[in-house]
Amino acid sequence: EPEWRPAKAVVSTQSTGIRNRRHVMRKGPLVIYANDNGITRAFRNLPGVTLLCVSRLNLLHLAPGGHLGRFIVWTEEAFKALNQIYPSDSLPRDMMKNADLTRIINSDEIQRVVRPTKVTKRPALKKNPLKNVSVMVRLNPYAKIAKRAATLALLKRAKARAAAVN
Repeated sequence: EPEWRPAKAVVSTQSTGIRNRRHVMRKGPLVIYANDNGITRAFRNLPGVTLLCVSRLNLLHLAPGGHLGRFIVWTEEAFKALNQIYPSDSLPRDMMKNADLTRIINSDEIQRVVRPTKVTKRPALKKNPLKNVSVMVRLNPYAKIAKRAATLALLKRAKARAAAVN
């Protein structure tokens, strides 16, 4: 059995919006060429194989999903064309000297300028007045007196029953 499978099934809890997209094609090898001398027609029937001209190099093709280590096949002309596209004196430079973004964001210089975080007050949970006495009293002030009277009547009946049994 081959190590890589050309397609994997989409696992979804909802079936809406996936018409005719039951399988996701996994990324296979990438073939980079300089001159298309029938190379695209030769590889177009192989599932998962992507063809790319050296002048149209793209990070999304070289490292799909941000995962480095894609198997790349270079033609000899494409490898030679790299020196013309990226001469040694004009290589892409880093945009940031320090790549530790969390350290930059949490630094004193940035935090001094940034607005403070907003405190969001969550709405209070609704409590059931039939189960919570204090909420019931807030809605109906007479409920406290009625509940006390019911409790006293219950105690009075219990005493009367106990006296009748003895």
